Amino acid sequence: MVNPITISVNHSINEYVRGDIHTSTIEGYFSIMKRGITGVYHHVSPQHLKRYLAEFDFRLNERSGLEVTDAERTGKAIKGVVGKRMTYQQPNGGPDEVPV
Repeated sequence: MVNPITISVNHSINEYVRGDIHTSTIEGYFSIMKRGITGVYHHVSPQHLKRYLAEFDFRLNERSGLEVTDAERTGKAIKGVVGKRMTYQQPNGGPDEVPV
């Protein structure tokens, strides 16, 4: 685990960069996340917050600026759903039924 003291900057002494650590990265991340939530999802429940954050982490880490191609990004996204299953449940909590 990384020591949090070593990955911080001290704004009170006008320090905004220390090695590879700077404030622009996290500010950019929060900006993109906020724009995505207000523009696409409109609301995020605390129950599913970790899922939204995981999506934005994936977007940040697999962006074209890091020379990740669309094909590579798509392949990684598809691999991420292997072995997972989404089920449909009736709103009243009844058994799953497929309309005929």
